[in-house]
Amino acid sequence: MKARIPPQFIDLVATPDNPVPEGLTAREVVAKDGVGLRAAHLRGSGGKGTVVIVCGRGDFIERYFETINDLALRGYGVAIFDFRDQGGSARRNRNIYRDRIRRFREYDADLAAVMNQMVLPDCLPPYHALGHSTGGLIVLRALKRRIWFERAILSAPLLGLRRGGWPRFAVRVLPTLMTALGLGSLFVPGQARRPLRAEDFPDNNLTGDKRRFLRSTEILEKEPRLGLGGATFGWVAAALDALRDVGSLRKSGALRIPVLIVSAGRDRVVDTGAARQFANGSERIAFVSIAEARHDLLSEVSEVREQFLAAFDSFLEASPGSQA
Repeated sequence: MKARIPPQFIDLVATPDNPVPEGLTAREVVAKDGVGLRAAHLRGSGGKGTVVIVCGRGDFIERYFETINDLALRGYGVAIFDFRDQGGSARRNRNIYRDRIRRFREYDADLAAVMNQMVLPDCLPPYHALGHSTGGLIVLRALKRRIWFERAILSAPLLGLRRGGWPRFAVRVLPTLMTALGLGSLFVPGQARRPLRAEDFPDNNLTGDKRRFLRSTEILEKEPRLGLGGATFGWVAAALDALRDVGSLRKSGALRIPVLIVSAGRDRVVDTGAARQFANGSERIAFVSIAEARHDLLSEVSEVREQFLAAFDSFLEASPGSQA
């Protein structure tokens, strides 16, 4: 293991509208390359096992307090962590609002460390994965090589990038070129150089629920070190490289467990069409789309969250040989 890069040692941050779930305990996990990660877990009371939440890019544990409570009320234990370069985990860039990801293998290593050091020894089986956005792709990558999970639910998974107004050629070539030139830490034009603020709500791509949006920005106001800016060229180049392997995940036998994909019909962050195409024709993958949802399904309006949780419940309570 290389020299340890410690996490930021930020305790779980509570606000009046977002208290720490009862029983959720934070701890440090260290990835194989020495990067310190902030993780947390609680033990379930219903004998249903543990849901491992794998967050999206720029997320932090506190954004999932409401969902952790939802899962605990259902009798599940929960394990969750901050990926490197975000939340309370180690930052490797002098400007903490810029990530420093070179390969998604780094994210793979973060998940492996959490599973080996916290989930497997301290959390009750069986284990189910709940991966959001980038976390959804990391869960899929894990399913190809690991046998940790019995079922996986993917919330608006990153299976294709939205190009916005960029030409297809530029999206494919420019991030890799900029990274090769040593400019990977530069923000992609149009991406914010700072974390979200309250005034960003009207034009945000994440949620139509103002209260839940402001709940996240209030946490960042209280503890700015949890925040992250927009995507860098290096991150996009790493994502494109990881997405080239997505096709292999659909090959016969690559997915050994049932997978549920829940997409957002109004997603402007990831390519919903790519997720639908990925699921099409697969006996292992069930696909659901919530028409009025934006990208952050679990931070959306209550009607959207209720639809997501209904799909979640149906999928996990189905018999082992059935699909949702």
